[in-house]
Amino acid sequence: MLAFYGRMSTVEFQDRTTSLGWQREATEETIREHGVIVAEYFDEGCSRRLPWRQRPATPQLIAATEQPNRSFDAVVIGEYERAFYGDQFNAVLTALRARGIQLWLPKAGGPVNLDDPVHQALMLLLESQSRREVLRARHRVLAAMHVQSRVQGRFLGGRPPYGYRLANAGPHPNRAHASWGRRMHRLEPDSATARWVRWIFEQRATGRSVAGIARELNDLGVPCPSSADRERNRHRTKHEWIVRTVVGILGNPRYTGRQVWNRHGTSTTAPVRRRPQVRPAAARGWTESEKNTHPALVDEATFLAIQGMRAGRPTKYGGTRTYVLAGLVQCQLCGRRLDSHWVNGRPGYRCRHGHTSARNRPPELAKNVYVREDHLLNDLRNRFPETADDDGSATADYLRTHDLTITCGGHTREVKACSSLCVRSTAGETVGGQLLLL
Repeated sequence: MLAFYGRMSTVEFQDRTTSLGWQREATEETIREHGVIVAEYFDEGCSRRLPWRQRPATPQLIAATEQPNRSFDAVVIGEYERAFYGDQFNAVLTALRARGIQLWLPKAGGPVNLDDPVHQALMLLLESQSRREVLRARHRVLAAMHVQSRVQGRFLGGRPPYGYRLANAGPHPNRAHASWGRRMHRLEPDSATARWVRWIFEQRATGRSVAGIARELNDLGVPCPSSADRERNRHRTKHEWIVRTVVGILGNPRYTGRQVWNRHGTSTTAPVRRRPQVRPAAARGWTESEKNTHPALVDEATFLAIQGMRAGRPTKYGGTRTYVLAGLVQCQLCGRRLDSHWVNGRPGYRCRHGHTSARNRPPELAKNVYVREDHLLNDLRNRFPETADDDGSATADYLRTHDLTITCGGHTREVKACSSLCVRSTAGETVGGQLLLL
């Protein structure tokens, strides 16, 4: 008596009856004259890379093997690649053997015996083949989508950005898909929301804070993205503007008229430092179309100008405090970014090494690091005379453009390249890719 296990990855593009049928047929040919299938476990809509304990049907199979009165003494798999990925096979086989249950595979011609050198070699081959199949399919799909986005500027699905709606762009370029009636789509401005996107960029370009923009949108009763398109945002429960929503709009290069793909891919998880006049796509590795593919809601110059913009917070006297080197100063002792700190009427920066007022200060914690902004700017002007200006903004832009960070807290101050970039200057001594400010 055997239990059958099979799997299919997608429910949108596969038919359960067909997939289950051909996998059952392969197993029945293997077990013919040896037994019959008395139990069936079939997973739908999950990847082979998902561990067995996280799949829908496999926990039921494992639980059934632990029952003393189970109706089967062997498990047969329709196809190795459908069931296992990586080292999953060895873990499952070990668990089944501990319960006195055999594991059958059609490619092994019956029960798997790892004491047999031939079966050992076969399992290694199947494991490698399963990995290769996944990697090859992923590479082909990602490479094709990269070309479709960059060269063709094709819209590859998903929700249209706030301010746009989907429009018919003609028959699908794939002849088979076109014969099935599938159509291409493109973005076009939405009459109800596009003007608010333009307004958001206009307000930000004047130096207004993101929080202030979000508050006014709520005060004016402007529908936020989740309420403006409820069909595609059923999972959203709140219907108001928040800071993250406005930040997402301001940082989306699609509003310049170019198509973007892989903006939220797994390769974009690393934090990116602010760089003036550098498109986010260049910093994050997104795929961006070579030419405009839809009407723009903001011009390129305005979009670039507001990237990394910081709005000064008004003081109680009505003025604003500006920190030119905000985000560019790092602590040598703990590696944290120094906080902007106003003291004695001057901008400065400090690091408390993670200490907060909610806890007593640990005795072993290093003393706070304090540094005045004017002292830093004077050192930088001496080392980079070509960027000297009155307020230090040109010096700060130079550091951000070249991906440089000032480190303080030790006996020396350094301008350190954050990447493999090695910066040289006639005014400073280059040591291992770092410029020492003595």
